[in-house]
Amino acid sequence: MLAMLTFVALVTDSQPIMGDAAAHMIAPKANAPRPGTIDPLTRPMAIERAKEWLAPLPPEKIFGNSYLVGFGGLSVALIDTGDGLILIDGALPQAAPAILNNVRKLGFHPKGIKYILSTEPHFDHGGGLAALARDTGATVVASRRGAEGLQAGMLAKDDPQLGYGGRWPSVTRLRMVKDGELLRLGRTTITAHATPGHTMGSMSWSWQSCEAKRCKAIVFASSLNPVSADGYRYTAPSSAAIVRGFAASYKRMRALPCAILISAHPDNAGEGRYDSKPGACRRYADRSRELLAKRLARERSGTEL
Repeated sequence: MLAMLTFVALVTDSQPIMGDAAAHMIAPKANAPRPGTIDPLTRPMAIERAKEWLAPLPPEKIFGNSYLVGFGGLSVALIDTGDGLILIDGALPQAAPAILNNVRKLGFHPKGIKYILSTEPHFDHGGGLAALARDTGATVVASRRGAEGLQAGMLAKDDPQLGYGGRWPSVTRLRMVKDGELLRLGRTTITAHATPGHTMGSMSWSWQSCEAKRCKAIVFASSLNPVSADGYRYTAPSSAAIVRGFAASYKRMRALPCAILISAHPDNAGEGRYDSKPGACRRYADRSRELLAKRLARERSGTEL
């Protein structure tokens, strides 16, 4: 109850904050670009992967008040709470206009988006957040480590993918949440679940969506796959916290009520845009556990440097 009350206090404050000591670090809100000029918040990134990641798909109702407004290779979800909309993830910077267009196709107005929940501080999921927040007036919600990465617009020093480099538009309108905190808006309550490993700031989100007299637990899971830049070793002493984070995330993901699983990259959860088969979250965790175990074994045997 204390965690929930703390978060409610944060989201009702009129000033965006990132913790008491960091409030002064928030930059002014960016203005929309003038017509005919280049928008710095939607400048294309990852051109070589964008065709796959941003393969266009129509918006789709999942169940009840929950929808998908993303792409073939990057998930973006929308929840209609009855008192405002909640978006989850923002894909690449250049994806922001298409996401908002999909919201409109469902009959909603982008200005109705009150919160945008972030799964991780990586450009493929967080790159579009700055533009989406600017164009909707929404507040981005993330873990403390996630918020730090989104504000910096760059990978953390302990990120296994740090060697890839790259920068993305900084997010300035941020709120932080802790593991287990609740966000209530309208008729929907969303729970934050810390799922570190892929990044130490990764956060997954769960809620109940109802239709007639049936309700289903939906989970939007952060990436759990053990991907790294060349030269990174999960067996290195400096990576111990990452490996422990993965172990905690597997346990947490397997225990979640989970009738429908949406994963940040749809193909990590199987075929289709989401997995509604029994045991979806358990399979998601077990797949990553097996991948990490194989990676650790290769490193220890010297077959992967």
